[in-house]
Amino acid sequence: MSIVFWRRQQNQKRAPKMDASASHGAGDGQGPQSTADLTAFVQNLLSQMQSRFQQMSDSIITRIDEMGERIDDLEKSVGDLIQQADEGDEKAVEKS
Repeated sequence: MSIVFWRRQQNQKRAPKMDASASHGAGDGQGPQSTADLTAFVQNLLSQMQSRFQQMSDSIITRIDEMGERIDDLEKSVGDLIQQADEGDEKAVEKS
């Protein structure tokens, strides 16, 4: 199965379904029952998209904050190691 085909299947699974009142008739040539139904559907879809983007944004910001904390910890550890190495060098110089 190709990546494109798999991705298309995943998108179809996640695609919002229009309810029966806003869908086309089965071969009867009728469109949506009203523009109000279509408007409500589109507004709902946009609301869901906004919610998903907000969740993704929050997740990304959380991960960036966590990475920043890890970098701070790493900088502190490197600083401690440098300080220990300098102290070890000073002791070695004093002994000789």
